[in-house]
Amino acid sequence: MKRLLLSLLTCSLVSAAHGQAPFKLILTASEHKIQKGEVTTATIVKSWVLPAAGIRVSRKFGKVSSTLTPVLAQIAKAVNARRPLPATFRNVGGAWVATEQTGWIFDRDGTKANLLKALAGGRGSAPVAYKRVEPRRRVTVLAQRGVRWHVSTGTSSYRGSPDFRVKNVLVGAGKLDNFFIAPGHEFNFNREVGQIDASTGFVKGFVISGGTLAKEDGGGICQVSTTIFRALYGAGLPIVERHEHSHRVEYYDPVGFEATVYAPYKNLRMKNDTGQYLFVQAAWDTRARTLRFDVFGANTGRKVSVGRPVVTAFEAPARPTYTPDVRVATGGRRLLDTPMQGMTSVITRTIRMGGKVVGTDTLKSTYNPWGAVYGVPPGDRRLN
Repeated sequence: MKRLLLSLLTCSLVSAAHGQAPFKLILTASEHKIQKGEVTTATIVKSWVLPAAGIRVSRKFGKVSSTLTPVLAQIAKAVNARRPLPATFRNVGGAWVATEQTGWIFDRDGTKANLLKALAGGRGSAPVAYKRVEPRRRVTVLAQRGVRWHVSTGTSSYRGSPDFRVKNVLVGAGKLDNFFIAPGHEFNFNREVGQIDASTGFVKGFVISGGTLAKEDGGGICQVSTTIFRALYGAGLPIVERHEHSHRVEYYDPVGFEATVYAPYKNLRMKNDTGQYLFVQAAWDTRARTLRFDVFGANTGRKVSVGRPVVTAFEAPARPTYTPDVRVATGGRRLLDTPMQGMTSVITRTIRMGGKVVGTDTLKSTYNPWGAVYGVPPGDRRLN
């Protein structure tokens, strides 16, 4: 074994001495990222070793040998597999980093020309020729707009939601993923989400209507409006329009820290008063059933704290109500929603700059008593 290793090492040294080191095609690229508020450039290098026999023939005859065709095809496949990905922020080890990914398109003729030129010049490598495909949103665009820091986060849990509700939450959240709010502009939930019906991906689900539950397209969308409200409220944005539900809904606890929507009558609108662009990203965990919005922007020095709700004025739950449900057998009933006490919640927000309080406001929500809701067969006498 020692003799074999020594022989291989000797052959390698002899090959190197005769200029027979492996010939490589090398791809070099660069991409930007934002970390700790600074834009930096990372260099990407990928290389492929070409068969020695094919290189010898190519050098001898001054044209690329056909024996290199399979290797060039493999390189083309690897290069072309890289697709452009828009700039987004990710939490890496507790620090938020914005990265992008350019796409690549292999230039076979250009690579062959580079290969022959390198061989003619006696070099042991040649650059891979390729075309860059820029992502639709660049890190440089984020940086130019001042979006360099994580500003705030809003979270909620939709654990226990039926399938229709999960569907609508994810569809709605997806429509609010990766968008800018220009300085001085309003975030308008109904406008951003757009039409809520089957044509835009939503399904029918229960909504509060007429003092009970009824099925309409988009049932559960308030999980989305509530979560993004929490993120924007945590960023210190002033409220232009915000509504609470008519009664307390446990999906939106802590009590009062919510925003219901029902186009065109109820909307969520908040103004970007930071003087800089804001960028919003959505994320969800389908196993944990959690929804999250993160807001990014400039480091304005604004610090926001949101207090716990102070709940008072409790009232006993209301009488039960009934709604049609084809899944229920004649004479039966199915619990769709639990009773809730009436109550009033007040949440205080404090905004500081440079350690000094520059603003406080309160978020008041008044909830009516709510009775249990039961599904009963269509035509059941309890529906009257």
